[in-house]
Parts: sequence; C-alpha cells; structure tokens
Amino acid sequence: MIRNLNIILIFTSALMLAGVYALKFSIENTASERTALIALIDAQEGELSLLKADEAVLSQPGHIEPIVRRHEAALAIGPVQQKQFGAFDALPMRPAKPNSAAMDALFESLAAGVDPIDAILELEGID
Repeated sequence: MIRNLNIILIFTSALMLAGVYALKFSIENTASERTALIALIDAQEGELSLLKADEAVLSQPGHIEPIVRRHEAALAIGPVQQKQFGAFDALPMRPAKPNSAAMDALFESLAAGVDPIDAILELEGID
C-alpha cells in the first residue's frame, strides 16, 4: 500500500515539475514579448517626437512666407484684411423682451402632455 502511494506521489511530483517548467518558459516568453513591445513603443515615441519637431520647423512663418510669395499670383491669395472679419455692429441684437405668449403656449402644451416636437416629427414622417 505504501509502495503504491509512493509511486503515485513520484508520478504526481514529476507531472508537477513538468508543469512548473512549462509555466516558467511561458512566463519568460511573455517577458521577452513585453520587452520587445516596450522597445517598439520607445522607438515610435522617438519617431513621433521627431515628426513634431519637423512640424514645428515647417510651420514657422519664416519657412512658409517664401512659399506663399512664390505662389501668391497663381493662387490669387493676399494678406487678410480687416473688412473680411465681421463687426459687432453687424450682429443682430437680442430682442428686448421675449414673446411671452408663445412661451406660455409652449409650457401649457407641455403641461397638458402634448409635445410640439412630436407633431413636427409626424409632419416630417419620422417616428
């Protein structure tokens, strides 16, 4: 009986040992993949930093101005003028007093359970 138990324990120990080694190699493989991914991320961050520096240099006015001067006639472009922008005087003024009758009608219809938006959607054929 003890002999059979010892044999079973030896086989169980051998299986557990094989399992532990398989787990160890799996973890080492995962660690090497992680290291490779970290190196790839670092390389891509370096490339991104280089691209951002290139963009900063290329978008400087001193770099863009000769290109604009060279193609100004062909593209029919010119400097921005003040008249291209709107003025505060051109903005419509807010009404001094809102239409209280329309607001009262809206609130009364909402209180009665009628949603005016539903009526508009029904007219448009949207359910």
